[in-house]
Amino acid sequence: MAQTLTTIPVFYRPEMVALDASLTSPSAGKPAQVVADWQRQGLAVDLRSFDPLDPATLALAHDPAYVHGVLTGKIVNGFGNRKPQVTASLPFTSGSMLAAAREALSNGQVACAPVSGFHHAGYADGGGFCTFNGLMITALALKREGRVSRVGILDLDQHWGDGTHDILRHLGLGWVSHHSPGPEVPSASDAAHYLRRLPGIVGDFHDCDLLLYQAGADPHIDDPLGGWMTSEQLAERDRIVFDIAATVGVPVAWNLAGGYQRDSYGGIEPVLAVHRRTMQACTRTFVTGSKVSH
Repeated sequence: MAQTLTTIPVFYRPEMVALDASLTSPSAGKPAQVVADWQRQGLAVDLRSFDPLDPATLALAHDPAYVHGVLTGKIVNGFGNRKPQVTASLPFTSGSMLAAAREALSNGQVACAPVSGFHHAGYADGGGFCTFNGLMITALALKREGRVSRVGILDLDQHWGDGTHDILRHLGLGWVSHHSPGPEVPSASDAAHYLRRLPGIVGDFHDCDLLLYQAGADPHIDDPLGGWMTSEQLAERDRIVFDIAATVGVPVAWNLAGGYQRDSYGGIEPVLAVHRRTMQACTRTFVTGSKVSH
């Protein structure tokens, strides 16, 4: 039975942050900034700790040799380097996703993992700022625990989840339903039509025990690696996902995914604003008595 929530559970530990992981992507250092922003805004979040994942759990979705090679620095990570701070963060980023998924199943509604860097990681390789696929690791770990029969992955990052697709194909996992726009890159002219379709897309996950939702910030029209939805359309996207999932009774565990805009000072305030609106939409749907507006 779904619990009454007064806050959104958010699984954060400082160890999931890797500073200076890349000159191009802020993703590895983003969790701390996003969480701090949510707290400054007075959003109803409850920060919780969790355990990092061991190599065997990471290898549920990946070639064990690839996992070992990355963790020992013999294989480059998804940022294309071997920086030890990135390596150290990886068991925590996927660990956050799994912890959020367990909590969403437990409370019957929602939980958040404020992390990025999953969907371009395939069975035996990484790329696109993604090293291990925490979405697939989470699904497989929950299946191993006997907690799920079917899992949905709704990947609304700007870019197609090619790594997720690769793992699904390699392992033959028919019990995972995966939706990600693409592989063709959507354009601004597609946004209104897609939003009209989105309630049906989310509703199609009604037979899943859990929905893993990547609420990417990079589809924003001004993102240098994105470009098909306005701020208002992204807010509507999140409202639809959370409201329809709640209506059909599918718990949601969501994460941040991509976002690459910079402000005039070189900071990521435009990205933080997108993630802020996602959390506002989440609290409005799931937190009792929430007065947050879209």
